[in-house]
Amino acid sequence: MDALRTPEIQAAIDEDLGDWRKLAQPLAARYLAEGKDMAVAAQFVSAVAQVAETAGHAVPEIRLANGSVDLFLYTVDSVGGRWITAKDLELARLITGLAAKFQLRSVPAELTQVELALDSADFRATGPFWAALLTGDTANTVHDSVFDPLSRVPPLWFQGTDPHETPRQRWHLDVWLAPEVVDERIAAAVAAGGTVVDTSEAPAYTVLADPEGNKVCVCCSTGRD
Repeated sequence: MDALRTPEIQAAIDEDLGDWRKLAQPLAARYLAEGKDMAVAAQFVSAVAQVAETAGHAVPEIRLANGSVDLFLYTVDSVGGRWITAKDLELARLITGLAAKFQLRSVPAELTQVELALDSADFRATGPFWAALLTGDTANTVHDSVFDPLSRVPPLWFQGTDPHETPRQRWHLDVWLAPEVVDERIAAAVAAGGTVVDTSEAPAYTVLADPEGNKVCVCCSTGRD
């Protein structure tokens, strides 16, 4: 499987996939069925499934609710890792065409993905515990992450760290956004009482803290390999 690097994916987004954004693992899009019966959105979902199967692609992860359709594309490797390939980009192009046919409006700025992050000095020892607890199967420990095949829970990844004594914040959230809304969202969080802790890796990620000092990373695809 030939996984694409983030700059390659971003180049495709800039060229002809403007409906889509790269999040932590998936290529994602959101469409609104404004002023239409929900049956139209459901028909779009059915058409996406048919196109995916015809293209020899796994049916993408799709969420239909409240007049919106969220789609998440990725290819699963032999051990369960999630990557974006050229085949995913081609399916995204087909879905973009379907959305235009169904007259759905693209709102990529509304996309959000939450990823759990845990500081760990030995994720090989820690991973099976969290895989069993969150997904019911230790085999869902993949590389340095835990993925639920059914996406019932957010992905969990283990951030490598030296052994350390507690207390210390070991858990934090990674909030993945479309690049064009990162500054606005950070400003809103700061206005709500947060502080900016670290911008050294911005815009790839910016570390914020809530009023009690709990940290969170605001992430996007810009500036990543």
